Amino acid sequence: MSGSSTPRVLLTGFEPFGGESVNPSWQAAEAVAATPPPGLSVTAVQLPCVFGESLTALRSAVAEVEPDLVVCLGLAPGRPGITPERVAINVDDARIPDNAGAQPIDVPVVPGGPAAYFSTLPVKACVAAIREAGVPAALSNTAGTFVCNHIAYGLGHLIATELPHIRGGFVHVPWAPGQVTDGTTASLPTETVAKGIRALLLAAASTHDDLRVTEGATH
Repeated sequence: MSGSSTPRVLLTGFEPFGGESVNPSWQAAEAVAATPPPGLSVTAVQLPCVFGESLTALRSAVAEVEPDLVVCLGLAPGRPGITPERVAINVDDARIPDNAGAQPIDVPVVPGGPAAYFSTLPVKACVAAIREAGVPAALSNTAGTFVCNHIAYGLGHLIATELPHIRGGFVHVPWAPGQVTDGTTASLPTETVAKGIRALLLAAASTHDDLRVTEGATH
């Protein structure tokens, strides 16, 4: 990677939303920053779960940290493992309001921007590394259309138009166990998620050509 001898990583998570008191994405980001993987400098920044404002906060964090690698984390309720996102699309279509009460419908993230951006992370290598660490993982082909996708697309646009020397992408994490009350919905402890994210960061920092393996889906 370019930059300093110790690669700098910006790792973001979201504040709680939807009536929850915690957000596992931020819990994991804090845990990784507190005990980063060897050879990496990790700065954790919490983003607001608000359209527009979240991208402003991300841009400010990138300017301050000057990272080589940016990984944004978000919550995907119901998913059983850590899921790096392959692609983000240029649309905000909110099923629920954000934390400022906004609920955009069919609004572009970036007016006039391309339909989508692919992650510049080696996503398949990241999935493999998480699994090798003993943590469930899968490649995802949809980041939704809420604030997670908003950030994923905005990061892709920032890299493509202003900061081509950095790499970045978005990763979803499951519920924390304390948020699940039905006994059947998937969840992972924070430290398990943090373990997987550490493995992902090491893979992302060291892998330039992604694995050519099947991680596709039929739907």
